[in-house]
Parts: sequence; C-alpha cells; structure tokens
Amino acid sequence: MPEGHSVHRITRQFARNFVGRTVELSSPQGRFAAGAAQLSGHVMTDTRAVGKQMFLEFDNGLWLRVHLGMYGAWDFAGDIIMDATIASSNGRMGQTNQRGTDLAPVLDSAGENSMHSIGAPRRTRVRMAEQEKEIDQLDTFPPEPVGQVRVRLLTDTVSADLRGPTACEVLDPAQVDAVMARLGPDPQLDDTPEAERRFVDTVQKKPTRIGLLLMDQSVVSGIGNVYRAELLFRARINPHAPGKSLGEASLRALWRDWAHLLAIGVNTGQMMTMDDLTGDDYSLAMKNRADRHWVYKREGLPCRICGTHITLEEMGARKLYYCPSCQA
Repeated sequence: MPEGHSVHRITRQFARNFVGRTVELSSPQGRFAAGAAQLSGHVMTDTRAVGKQMFLEFDNGLWLRVHLGMYGAWDFAGDIIMDATIASSNGRMGQTNQRGTDLAPVLDSAGENSMHSIGAPRRTRVRMAEQEKEIDQLDTFPPEPVGQVRVRLLTDTVSADLRGPTACEVLDPAQVDAVMARLGPDPQLDDTPEAERRFVDTVQKKPTRIGLLLMDQSVVSGIGNVYRAELLFRARINPHAPGKSLGEASLRALWRDWAHLLAIGVNTGQMMTMDDLTGDDYSLAMKNRADRHWVYKREGLPCRICGTHITLEEMGARKLYYCPSCQA
C-alpha cells in the first residue's frame, strides 16, 4: 500500500500540473461516469494530502477524494512539469541525508524516484504510487487509456489516469471536513506542538499494541508497513508494547522521527530510513531498497546492530519485522 510520502508527492504533481486549469474528467472504465460528470469542465483550485488520502478541489465547490489502497496508482502523461518544490537551488533534487547533505538524485533498481525529469516539461508517462517509474516517451497526446482506468483527468497538456483505487468519490466541503476529522495528525500538514500532543495523548490512552496503533490512520496519518517497522526499530520499541505503557518522551521522539522520515520520503521518493549514510554507502542504499532499511524485509538476516536474526510475524493482517533483541 502506498504510504504517506507517495500520496504527498502525487498531490504535489496535481498542484503543479492541474491547479488553475480547466480539467475534463471521464471514466474510461465506466464505474465513475456520474462522478466525473459532476466535476468535468471545472477549474481545479486546490489539492490536499492527509496521510494516505488525497483531495482535489474544483471551482464548483466539490472535491474528488481518492484513497489508493493496496493496488491504486496514478499515471501522468503529457508535458509534465515535475514538482519544483522538491528541487534544490542548484537545480538538483533536494535529496538530503540525515546530516543535511545535499546529494544528487539516484534512481534505484525498481525505478523509484522518477523526479529526475524535473525542469522543463517533457512529453512522457510517469507512474506514481508506492514505486515511481518513468514508463516511456509519448508519440501522441492524450494517450489511449490502458487497462481499467477509473477516472481520467485531462487538460490541454497533461492527463492523469487512476487505476485500482480503494476509494474514488465526489464530496462536498462538509463531507471532506468529516473525512479529515477522522484522520490522525499528519506532520507534513501540521508539525506543531499541538499535533504532537494529540498523537501522544491518543497513544497513551490505549491498551492496543503500538505496532497496531501506528497503522491506525485515526491515530496518526500516513504510516504503513515499511515505516511502522523502521520507526519502531529506530526507537528500540517493542511492537507488542501497549500504547499506554510508553512514556511521553518516547512517544514525542517517535512523532518527531516520523516527521523527519516522512520529509525525506517526500523529497526523495524513497523510504530511506538508515542513519548517517554518506558517499558510496548512500548511493548504494538509494539504488537498492535492501540497503536502506534496518529491519523491513530482512527476516532471518542478522540485525545490523546486534546480530540477532530479524523476526517476521503477522500483526494486524500485515507482515511485521523487528529485532527481538534490540526491541526487547
């Protein structure tokens, strides 16, 4: 499932390429024809991401809400202007390691971080979800829909096709407010002391295991399986510990680390969770997911800190990775 950093990056692409423009909406698949008709021909006026959900506002006061779920993805095509807010002043991607060093972008073996095409518009296709990948160059625009496209958004220069979402619906402002009110704090939107306090208070009231609470989008927004495993390892917290058993200092540090890792993910397109990597080690980790995580998908391998074999079990119907020694 796409985690919070992916949804923020997708939403920025809409802000860059669609806001302020008249958008035609259609449903090549046919399942969203009525909703598309409500929004088609209107100007997109705003974009918002909260955790794993995104909201696109139009000038008739209605919003398009999308939750990608396990299988959803957006394909952008046309003269795409990549998100300028992620560029650094020297024209390179603002990829920053945990010491703050500005490093050039690195594509990994799975094609993540398609932001190498930043700068002048380029007629191409880019897929954006958990993995980002530039697909090919376009000969004609708009391209023919490929597969089961739930909704297509089209301007005179750019199209965006949505496939496989868990949710795709038109909401009025009151309905949008109601959805957002059910979501936990997202540090990309609100990294204030109040948001931190809300997270800490919510967790400390619950007997539920922290490994489940971090995946509960009403507790905190945007954390998925990868970030759950990595955050808990970095904090040396046992995933089975009840939320109410954790001290305030530990939970405040956990919130701040989530804000930190989320910002790295938004800026780089990759869930880089290893500490203090520089030079060749950083480049290797950015190219290979196996080299940029502490415990995720490392079951049976020795812990990078203590050498104990990483454990894999199921929690909340999802795979959980942790070190039984470091996180005892």
